[in-house]
Amino acid sequence: MSTELLAAIPSPTQGVWDIGPFPLRAYALCIIAGIVIAAWMTEKRWVARGGAPGDSLDIAVWAVPFGIVGGRVYHVITTPEPYWGENGDPVRALYIWEGGLGIWGAIALGGVGAWIACRRRGIPLPAYADALAPGLLVAQAVGRLGNWFNNELYGRATDLPWGLTIHEWDQSAGRAVTDAAGNPVVLGTFQPTFLYELLWNLAVAAVVIWADRRFQLSHGRAFALYVAGYCLGRGWIETLRIDEAERFFGVRLNVFTAVVVGLAAVAYLVWQRGRPREVITRGEEFRAREAAEKSADDDGDETAAESADAPLTSAKDPDDPPAPRAGTTT
Repeated sequence: MSTELLAAIPSPTQGVWDIGPFPLRAYALCIIAGIVIAAWMTEKRWVARGGAPGDSLDIAVWAVPFGIVGGRVYHVITTPEPYWGENGDPVRALYIWEGGLGIWGAIALGGVGAWIACRRRGIPLPAYADALAPGLLVAQAVGRLGNWFNNELYGRATDLPWGLTIHEWDQSAGRAVTDAAGNPVVLGTFQPTFLYELLWNLAVAAVVIWADRRFQLSHGRAFALYVAGYCLGRGWIETLRIDEAERFFGVRLNVFTAVVVGLAAVAYLVWQRGRPREVITRGEEFRAREAAEKSADDDGDETAAESADAPLTSAKDPDDPPAPRAGTTT
């Protein structure tokens, strides 16, 4: 046993640190770090595509809370035993800090929040989703480190050199159970599915960035490529996991979800092929507005001040017909 453990990937024995009366949770820190990285990457990509600085943060204010709620709801629905099963505790469905956010629910409800924010600012959601896609994958990869800290979501037992050491875990305390001598209780070595998904997500993020640059993806196709690539990996990784989950015909629900959503993403990629990239002018308008504001401050120019107060316009779709000239009818 000792030889096997030395060859295995270690897992933390503690995922929560008490700072005075406040618990500092590794899982929460990983989620927050992922959100920050995704926001930073999306901001850079959005501005590079012609978007205005600050748009990404404004949209994140809506998308992130929606996504967290959606992720938790999906997890509770697809893994109901700890909450509604025998000896389950429904109140624990609210304990997000213990882990358990389903990416499918997070994307679905987070997309609703992003749509609301984009609509309020006159931003086309598909174009913004294309800027978001790689950052979202990196955020998911960072978030998987939270599962490592919680000793959760591992696969079948294995004696492979990269097997993952898993401890018997006290979920409420956020640390490994100890024996009479005070040593952490080891359950064995298992497939490190958290690591498989982490590496897969980073690889798909690189593919999306490359394809976006190479083929000038538009109208949500970069996001669809992210979904298709993620589902391809999640499908086979899901078959290795042994944690509790809803099953149909003996197959985990998330496998069916990966197949259905992945095929839908591929269909969208094919359907939208050949469309030219949207022309985003918000960045230019933002800079013009800043210049107008500076001019108004320097010269007291009322016309410049009125121009600075005008809202930014939305992106122009190259497929749209040209705007009619003054005096014409449509």
